[in-house]
Amino acid sequence: MSGRGKLIAVLGDEDTVTGFLLGGVGELDKHRKPNFLVVEKETSLAEIEETFRSFLNREDIGIILISQCLAELIRHAVEAHARPLPAVLEIPSKERPYDPSKDSVLRRARGLFTPDDLR
Repeated sequence: MSGRGKLIAVLGDEDTVTGFLLGGVGELDKHRKPNFLVVEKETSLAEIEETFRSFLNREDIGIILISQCLAELIRHAVEAHARPLPAVLEIPSKERPYDPSKDSVLRRARGLFTPDDLR
């Protein structure tokens, strides 16, 4: 990774991941592991969580984008991540709109500021 930036990893439905891949996000690491996971109906919860944890441990990944509905399924793993990098960002999916009240990053940020700070 010398001289290169960090990658963006994506976990989501086929349309979401395909959009990011068409935007040039997809890459393989030195072990030929992709930085994305297309989650289908038959994808197990264990596979989703295992992939998420593997992305957390990869030094070449700086941001993990995860569909909010998937983040809800592995909320314990998402909230256990406390390091600044890789940053974990929840995004909407095609089937479900984004709900800011469920976003772990926004919930943490709310605890840092009082309503007066935001005026």
